[in-house]
Amino acid sequence: MSKTEQNLKDAFAGESQANRKYLAYSKKAEQEGFKQAARLFRAAAAAETIHAHNHLRELGVVKSTRENLMDAVNGESFEFQKMYPQMIADAQVEGKQGALRSFNFANEVEKVHAALYQKALDTLGRNMDTDYYVCSVCGYTAEGHAPDECPVCKARKQAFMKAE
Repeated sequence: MSKTEQNLKDAFAGESQANRKYLAYSKKAEQEGFKQAARLFRAAAAAETIHAHNHLRELGVVKSTRENLMDAVNGESFEFQKMYPQMIADAQVEGKQGALRSFNFANEVEKVHAALYQKALDTLGRNMDTDYYVCSVCGYTAEGHAPDECPVCKARKQAFMKAE
């Protein structure tokens, strides 16, 4: 891998993290009543997304939808089979209960994501029209409708938001 390719990967990671961080900052600013700061954080987050997408384009990462779905299945599967189990074990050993909860939520949800991506791959081209709902507590993703209770974190139906 060339130095430029590594730089593009590193820049993508940094821009992606900045996007997520600024969206979290925006949410906090909204909660505290700082609407202008929240708006600025959202604008910067949008710009970071543009940067990240530009870096991905230069890396040639985004391919056909079929290839992208296969990559997503593989990525989500890696997370729940290898990545999160090790992180969960580390958090248990260190007694980090907040991290343990966060890792467990993510681990369970990644299994769901892998299955949803696989289903999308299996039905690609069949013009399905399915809505998805995401739990705002743990990220659980439901197909078709929001459940009365989240199967991962037990949040009520009101915690779900429809994905656009």
